[in-house]
Amino acid sequence: MKATPGHGYNRALVAASIGSYGAYLADGSEYSGCYGPEVGLDKMKDFHRRRLQILVEAGADLLAFETIPNKLEAQACIELLEEEKVQIPSWICFSSVDGENAPSGESFKDCLDIINKSDRVNAVGINCAPPHFIEALIRKFSEFTDKAIVVYPNSGEVWDGRAKRWLPSKCFNDDKFESFATRWRDHGAKLIGGCCRTTPSTIQAISKALKERS
Repeated sequence: MKATPGHGYNRALVAASIGSYGAYLADGSEYSGCYGPEVGLDKMKDFHRRRLQILVEAGADLLAFETIPNKLEAQACIELLEEEKVQIPSWICFSSVDGENAPSGESFKDCLDIINKSDRVNAVGINCAPPHFIEALIRKFSEFTDKAIVVYPNSGEVWDGRAKRWLPSKCFNDDKFESFATRWRDHGAKLIGGCCRTTPSTIQAISKALKERS
């Protein structure tokens, strides 16, 4: 890949976001993984299929399945990649509300066991979880997969799915992201960024720290 003229870095890659079914419901269930007994594998695949097709046709460089809260939805994403014969590199990122398991309560080992069987998923990780969970989760993921690990936590603020607002809480500022980004990299994360309530200056701080301490 050639560097962009006038810049000292390679061109930016566009990752197409494929959010969870819970985010579509807009009831906060992406943070619980509880979709109800009527939501099975086929319904999950029906929900994601056309969106996946459109994003592939649009020419995205990467596919980002993100804020996935349970094993069922991860399985649906994997089966769709196979059925649609998708060749674009992809990752699957889970959220976490306890720093140890998927929001559904399922272990990350069980979730990753499914993903490890797929050659079409190139990376796994965590997004939109509090940043203070990330270091321990990188170590946990490193035990259960050889795939690249991607992390992009939120600011640490808490989303109230019922009231549909962010609750006041202690959060990471750009300086903290700058210092922790190198620790996340040193523990094994290959792709690092920020999710909800982080800003372009947060990403700039992360980039600066990783370039300076590479």
